[in-house]
Amino acid sequence: MTLAERSDEPVAGQEPLPHWDTSGIYSGLEGDDYKAAFAHLEKSLGELEAFFDEHGIRRLSDPPAEGNSALAAAALEEALARVNEFAWLAGTLRSFVYAFVSTDSYNTVAAREQSKLEILGTRRQKLDVRLRGWIGSLAAELPGWIRERPALATHAFYLTDAARRSRYLMAEELEGLAAELVVDGGGAFGKLQGSVTSQLKVPFARGAGPAEMLPITVVRNLCFDADAALRERAYRAEVAGWESIRATVAACLNGVKGTAATLARRRGRASVLDAALDDNHIDRTTLEAMLGAIRESLPMFRRYLQAKAEKLGLGRLRWWDLFAPVGSAHKTFSWSQARNFIVEKFGTFSDDLGNFAAQAFDRRWIDAEPRDGKRGGAFCMSVPGVEQSRILANFDGSFDQVSTLAHELGHGYHNHCQTGLAPLVRGAPMTLAETASIFCETLAAEATLETATPAEQLTILETQLCGATQVCLDISSRFIFESAVFARRGASELSADEFCELMTAAQRETYADAIEPATYHPYMWLWKPHYYSYGQNFYNFPYAFGHLFGLGLLAIYRRQGKSFVPRYTELLRSTAQDYAAPLAARFDIDIRSPEFWRESLGIIEQQVERFERL
Repeated sequence: MTLAERSDEPVAGQEPLPHWDTSGIYSGLEGDDYKAAFAHLEKSLGELEAFFDEHGIRRLSDPPAEGNSALAAAALEEALARVNEFAWLAGTLRSFVYAFVSTDSYNTVAAREQSKLEILGTRRQKLDVRLRGWIGSLAAELPGWIRERPALATHAFYLTDAARRSRYLMAEELEGLAAELVVDGGGAFGKLQGSVTSQLKVPFARGAGPAEMLPITVVRNLCFDADAALRERAYRAEVAGWESIRATVAACLNGVKGTAATLARRRGRASVLDAALDDNHIDRTTLEAMLGAIRESLPMFRRYLQAKAEKLGLGRLRWWDLFAPVGSAHKTFSWSQARNFIVEKFGTFSDDLGNFAAQAFDRRWIDAEPRDGKRGGAFCMSVPGVEQSRILANFDGSFDQVSTLAHELGHGYHNHCQTGLAPLVRGAPMTLAETASIFCETLAAEATLETATPAEQLTILETQLCGATQVCLDISSRFIFESAVFARRGASELSADEFCELMTAAQRETYADAIEPATYHPYMWLWKPHYYSYGQNFYNFPYAFGHLFGLGLLAIYRRQGKSFVPRYTELLRSTAQDYAAPLAARFDIDIRSPEFWRESLGIIEQQVERFERL
């Protein structure tokens, strides 16, 4: 079914958008079942602490004596089982509470419960430090134990990785102090940024009538509107809004990055980037190969931006034109249209993927309505206790938002593929976490291109290329910006003006004159939540990795067809059980070679050429 065949269906504004259903997890934040689960979490944590004390689980100066080796191995098995059990419940409670926090920043009960979980998380983090230090002390014994004990063999990668990374732990008492302090330091600054940006309202008049106070997320979404004048007014209203809170959020960014830099230095890291590479299971060779290939391709992305400007009748794009719709097929989707479109296209890959998407829509796992107090953007979170996911979106009916839904459902399918795995062996580093999302996003668009009219093809290619430009070109600017922030943050705090200067300098280096320089966005640092997690820095290059890696896998699927499907789902299931390079090697992919990344970028270049011709 093409977009044109659905043109007589109702549009987005005629159909209510869903709020997600959390009743299948717990009845509510004041419910007896939630309170009982929270009490059980507290009890389990106390028991876990007592177990660690009883068995002396902490960094040892010497490996266990020969007679104690079997006892240590048995204690390690039980420790892993207990940690998994605790993590299962904690992850469920955390997702349940965040479902309220992320959709209503005015909810004081949710904020209180999140704070309580964070305090328990601090205690849990101290145990994690003790466990990883202990595992490091047992490094010489681990290979034999893993061969002999199935429960440890299941956790082989976790154990060997923890042993290797234990060298970057501070003394136990310092790690404990750090865990407590970051709650009121980097963690608090991150929460403050989320609150002040989600609650910001700006005066804006959609038409000739008087201005009304609109949530900033609603005004930001106007960047997708076909009316250029409206887009420009929304951009200027947005920038003015950010200016009103810039001092507060600059303090937040200084606090978050200062915390991260201090902890990296005290843990013996050469840089915060080195820690980020470890967290993402890649090395500098891989990162430099990918970033080098992207730098080579920047002229190609600028060609796309110039072609878009021409199709919009402009000599050069302004910032507010980046997400402007192109072509005459400005299709607006109702919620049911988006649901049917995604389920149908996912089903062309596998019944399992299509059925998963249908379940997410039909069981209201998605919160789609933009509203006051709800955070912007989109995300997917796992709810391990019920083996489900919850997806946040800010749906406005545009094809770009349909593409975003496909992206986040890909994350949900990744979670689905790991059903039944223990917490310590499930999940993915950010680099591999984007694999399924990009694959699904591209799968939907590619399937649609096969039957689309030329006008529809233009719209679909625009969505693909706009996304690719964001995760390659714009991500490059964010990486440059964050690198510059860390280079200067050690000497002093940075002012809001300095953050703006660094951001526009990074945009100048990547966008160059493909965007009118006078319209660069100086406040991208302020509203992007990716900068505000002290424990997850350089939350940018993983998107480029995931996008290009996903395209590489899609190319394999095109060659191999249905025989690729079971190998793909097995890859998704095992993303927390090895480093990225060995996992890629299963598909004969060498991610340390620039050539792989050039080939993936070549797929984008084919899209650019097709876009230019239409």
